[in-house]
Amino acid sequence: MVQTTDFFTPIVDDPFSYGQIAAANALSDVYAMGGWPLTALNIMGVPVDLVPPEAIREILRGGALKIKQAKCTLLGGHTIKNPEPIYGLAVTGLVSPRRMLTNAGARPGDALVLTKPLGTGIVTTGIKRGLTKPPLERKVIAIMARLNDAGPELAERGWVRAAVDVTGFGLLGHLDAMLRASRVGAEIDMRSVPAVSREVFDLIAAGCIPGGSRDNLAFANDFVEWDRVSDAQKTLLADAQTSGGLLLCVPERRLQAVVKLLKRLKTPCAAIIGRIVRSAKPRIRVSS
Repeated sequence: MVQTTDFFTPIVDDPFSYGQIAAANALSDVYAMGGWPLTALNIMGVPVDLVPPEAIREILRGGALKIKQAKCTLLGGHTIKNPEPIYGLAVTGLVSPRRMLTNAGARPGDALVLTKPLGTGIVTTGIKRGLTKPPLERKVIAIMARLNDAGPELAERGWVRAAVDVTGFGLLGHLDAMLRASRVGAEIDMRSVPAVSREVFDLIAAGCIPGGSRDNLAFANDFVEWDRVSDAQKTLLADAQTSGGLLLCVPERRLQAVVKLLKRLKTPCAAIIGRIVRSAKPRIRVSS
């Protein structure tokens, strides 16, 4: 049995989309361990004098539909008054101890595969500032609302050595934790790292960089070796993601099968962005 909880304040204007994203984000922790969500409880806080009942219903409806999509059972939940809206889930899941994925199993030679493009933190900051165009806003909402249900499919087949979902600490922060747990290093080819859109770099140039992403980059500079990488590319790798994708460590002999399965499951991407290498320290080398 695995259990997790996650919730956050709104990152998009539409209440229904916010509910879907928050639910997908909470369910992702179970998927990243190779588990199937079993039950969920709503966690909600609302300023009742500011948020109308219709918006509250839409948030809960969005979450409930995403829970149903995950074939998970919504048992109820708890709501309190709060100065600003918060919504998320407490989730219980099941996983075989022999198939459970952790961040401690990476081995030299493994390929690093990413299942969602980066840049959601930058784009949602642009949404808040009114700088994101509607097509990009719709695209990033769809990506964030996408379930990471490839995790248990891969775990049951034994095709992945280690996994983590990429969220608030950005790709570099979560990869660093994996390297420390596994006592290895990594190399990333920046040319293979997918962004939500080329417009992400326009938003970076306009200063749409979340505070968390700036902090992530400052932290990452202590363990990353940069090779001809631009400041904008560095920002993308450190961008704090909401409901980001899975970062998978895949043995070379399983790589083709994993990519094929990810495409069949219609994950937003199946990008091979680098590999695990031997290293006395958990260093990451990024080249462009």
